[in-house]
Amino acid sequence: MKMILRTLASLFTLLAMTLVLAACNEFTTPDEKANQPLASDLAQKIKDINSTLGAPMMMRIIKQESVMEVWKQTNSGKYALLTTFKICAWSGGLGPKIVEGDRQAPEGYYDITPALMNKNSLYYLSFNTGFPNKFDRSYGRTGANLMVHGDCSSAGCYAMTDKEIAQIFVLVREAFKGGSKAVQLEIFPFRMTPDNLAKVNGNPNMAFWQNIKTGYDTFALTGLPPTWDVCNKRYVFNSTTADGQPLDAAAACPALNADPTLTAQLAAKASADDAAFAAAVKAAGGTVAPITVAAPIVVPAAAPQRT
Repeated sequence: MKMILRTLASLFTLLAMTLVLAACNEFTTPDEKANQPLASDLAQKIKDINSTLGAPMMMRIIKQESVMEVWKQTNSGKYALLTTFKICAWSGGLGPKIVEGDRQAPEGYYDITPALMNKNSLYYLSFNTGFPNKFDRSYGRTGANLMVHGDCSSAGCYAMTDKEIAQIFVLVREAFKGGSKAVQLEIFPFRMTPDNLAKVNGNPNMAFWQNIKTGYDTFALTGLPPTWDVCNKRYVFNSTTADGQPLDAAAACPALNADPTLTAQLAAKASADDAAFAAAVKAAGGTVAPITVAAPIVVPAAAPQRT
C-alpha cells in the first residue's frame, strides 16, 4: 500500500511540474510570442482612460528612474498615461549614445515603424529604436541594433522582462492595426524639470538636454506628442517649412512656421524654468555654468544599470 501511495504521489508531482512547464511555455514560437493577447488589467485601463486598443500611442523612457511610460490617445484627442513599465536593465550613463561600442543607451526622439518590430529576437521579443536617427546622423554618431527587448540583459539597449516586452509588443502591434504609421519613442535622461537640470549644472550634454526639453515641454502643454525634425544639428518641434519639405539636418534652419500661441507658451515656460534652474543652482551653492554646443561627448563603457 505504501508503495502504491508513493507511486501515486510521484505521478501527481510529475503531472504538476508538467502543467507548470506548459504554462511557462504557452507562447514558444515567434508568431505565438508576437500575437499574445493583451492582459486583462491593461485592457481595463484602456477603457478607464476613455481610449481604445487601436488608438495611437506614445512611449517615453526616463533613464534615471528606469521606467517606460505608455501613453494612449483618448476620446478627447489628447494623450493620457496608460501604464508604466519597469526597465530591468540599461547600460551606460546619462547622456546620448555617441559611438559604436560605447555601451551607451540612446536618448532623443525616435519613430518606431512596423519594420522595426522583431518577433524573431534572441531576447524573446524586441523592437529597434531606430538609432541613429536624423539628429544622430548629423553628428556622425554610430551604432546599430539599439533595441528595447526582453531577457533583462543590456549592452547599449533597454531590457525589460519577457512579460513586459510582450505587453508592449501587443500595444504597439494594435496601434499599427488601428492605423498608426509609427509610434513615437521619447528617451530622456530624467524628467526635464529645473531642479533635475540644476543637479547636472555644467554637464557637457546640457545643450542637448535643453534642446530635447523643448519637445518635453511641448507635450506637457499640448497633451500631444510633438512632431519633430532636425536643422542646424538641433531638434525643432511642431515646426514646418512653407513648402512642407523635410529639413536639412546639417544646414541652417530656414524660416519655419509654428503655432504662435504654442510658441508664446513655450517661451514663457522656458523663461520661468530658467529662473527656477538658476535659483536651484544658487541654493546648492553653485553658479550657472555656460551652456555651449560642445563636441560630442564620448562616455566610457559602463556596466548595465540594473534595478
